[in-house]
Amino acid sequence: MKALLFTCLLVLWMMAASARRFNDESRLRPGSLPNGYISEYLKSRRARRALPAADAPDATPAPRESDGGADLPTCLLCVCLSGSVYCEEVSPDMTTVPLLPKETAYLYARFNKIKKIGRNDFGDTVTLKRIDLTGNLISEIDDAAFSKLTLLEELSLAENKLIKLPALPAKLTSFNANHNLLKTRGVKANAFKKLTKLANLYLANNQLEAVPFIPESVRILHLQDNNITEVNTDTFCKSDNSYYLRLSLSEVRMDGNPVVLSKYPDSFTCMKVLPVGRYR
Repeated sequence: MKALLFTCLLVLWMMAASARRFNDESRLRPGSLPNGYISEYLKSRRARRALPAADAPDATPAPRESDGGADLPTCLLCVCLSGSVYCEEVSPDMTTVPLLPKETAYLYARFNKIKKIGRNDFGDTVTLKRIDLTGNLISEIDDAAFSKLTLLEELSLAENKLIKLPALPAKLTSFNANHNLLKTRGVKANAFKKLTKLANLYLANNQLEAVPFIPESVRILHLQDNNITEVNTDTFCKSDNSYYLRLSLSEVRMDGNPVVLSKYPDSFTCMKVLPVGRYR
């Protein structure tokens, strides 16, 4: 019995000695690491703890870019709804064409203070079908401002300060430039020649001295309150074709002009209606 007890005590003593030896060996011995390692390590930890929160690594995932992010400012000032943008009488004053959401088809930016339309203002919105800029302060439009808008059908520049017209898209069916400062020299001879689908042409309340070229497709023509002083047999008809009929033209207004229409009876023989205007 005593021998068994002695053996157990011996085993326990040997296990304790082994544990002490392991602990001693696991401690860092002087000189076992490069000089200053511990102090530099502690300094580094203190420096990291002292970093302001803004410099700490951010584990938050980066926000996903949104295709409409650039559109947000316009849609805060205006109403964006199903391909239409309504920017009417915007406050604070809107002085330039707003950046439009992609795939905008209809823009209504009436009664603002837009002064100029640049070459690239509509360059990225080739889906536009209607633009209404009535009642602004537009005095200058780059000649290529609408060149990329191959789908544009309706354009209103009424009640502005234009003295010349830019090149117009070929698919226009309605163009309104009433109440501007247009003179004949500001409207190129072929301004409307290529607009083979144009049905409504409004050029009233300007300073035109002559009737511009009118495409065959035009049904409604408003030229009232200009400075037109004469017409001739080629203004609406064709002097070299006595059989020519212009049946599509159903409404022509020339009232408020100096021209006395009764002096030019041969100028309307191809038309089914006479222009509204001064006959005596």
